[in-house]
Amino acid sequence: MIRVIIAEDQKLLRGTLTSLLSMEEDIEVVAEAENGLQAWDAIRQHEPDVCLLDIEIPSLTGLEVAEKLREEGCPSKIIIVTTFARPGFLQKAMDLKVDGYLLKDEPIDFLIHSIRKVMAGERVISTDLAAVLFLKEENPLSERETNVLRLSRSGLSTREIAKQLFLTDGTVRNYLSIAIQKMEVETRQQATEKAHERGWI
Repeated sequence: MIRVIIAEDQKLLRGTLTSLLSMEEDIEVVAEAENGLQAWDAIRQHEPDVCLLDIEIPSLTGLEVAEKLREEGCPSKIIIVTTFARPGFLQKAMDLKVDGYLLKDEPIDFLIHSIRKVMAGERVISTDLAAVLFLKEENPLSERETNVLRLSRSGLSTREIAKQLFLTDGTVRNYLSIAIQKMEVETRQQATEKAHERGWI
């Protein structure tokens, strides 16, 4: 029996996946989670064979959960599911050596087949996502610029970002200005959205 945990913040989709997977004779959904922290706790409690993680769940993202699992040497297979084919996210997933990376609009049969394939030691990537790997853009942002944009996107002011990163207001403004130039846009908001779309923050 393949024991699966599903981490997905959309209740309807999570319930549907659980129902459909549970119809398979060799698959059992042992827990559901609506955010990354719940997923982390559930994985440690149940020690599943496969972790099915939505990439943008709250608290901890699917990729952050995957990173923690890899750091701890967890033997569970990891399948990331996503709505968008963002090169930056895909590259992070590949760097973490996740076992599967699937688009949410794949047929349920493809997901079921993918679960069985990763259990057999194979890696599965949606065809449309595999093509994105060849279009990969290098992230031009430094680690500090990335952190500043990420905090800006979460709604923090320049002063709040400075306080959190132990920087001066002027230094934060400089990092934002450089990031805006690198993103080839005109505003902070445009820079954060473009970086997010690319999967860099």
